[in-house]
Amino acid sequence: MEDDVMIEVKNLEKTYYNEDVETPALRGVSFNIKKGEFVAIMGPSGSGKSTLLHVLGFLDRHTKGIYKLDGKSMDDYTKDEIARLRNEKMGFIFQQFNLLPRTTVLDNVMLPLLYSNVSKFDRKKIVLEAIESVGLSHRIYHESSQLSGGEKQRVAIARALVNNPEIIFADEPTGNLDSKSGQAIMEIIEDLNEKKGHTIILITHETYTAEYSQRIIRFLDGVIESDEKVNRRHRAHDGFRK
Repeated sequence: MEDDVMIEVKNLEKTYYNEDVETPALRGVSFNIKKGEFVAIMGPSGSGKSTLLHVLGFLDRHTKGIYKLDGKSMDDYTKDEIARLRNEKMGFIFQQFNLLPRTTVLDNVMLPLLYSNVSKFDRKKIVLEAIESVGLSHRIYHESSQLSGGEKQRVAIARALVNNPEIIFADEPTGNLDSKSGQAIMEIIEDLNEKKGHTIILITHETYTAEYSQRIIRFLDGVIESDEKVNRRHRAHDGFRK
């Protein structure tokens, strides 16, 4: 394996079992993702892309095949190591935001740090910096229920950033947003990759969203249909739409 490969997937399969019914979601998928890459996983509903994200994010286990993170098989990580990886190495951004509704922006963003060794003094400093990075310093003490959809997703991004994760998983982050808010969110995510060096794995069904990435892996019926580089220089931001 190359030194800069962060994620290695080989012949990965995931099958769901419900009584006597078997439903294959991933059918022998293989690819690598390098540290610092911005990769979009595209495909229609039911193609296996969200299942893949759950496996890569250690939220679910695969049925067969190999998944290595930093050269170590998922099967060799202990439960404590997995919990630590999810909290410290990985950041998650979901379509539904997953914020506490009657809780301030400050406290929502601080949640991941409550399970870390960061001191209380440093926690607030880190949280304020994360909130500022997504342009929400003026909303710090607003409850999340008082925010627009685009603002809620900015809070979710700030929350994903507070532990300075190496990998950010974004699952349809613009799915509940209008086109203007969606474009703003994608530009923030793009900057996290280009300026901060985070590895980004984006799940989307929308071409215009995927074109913010460096590479698009297209899924269909649990297999990879194509894996191609994106020519970002020719991408038009004003072509963004839901």
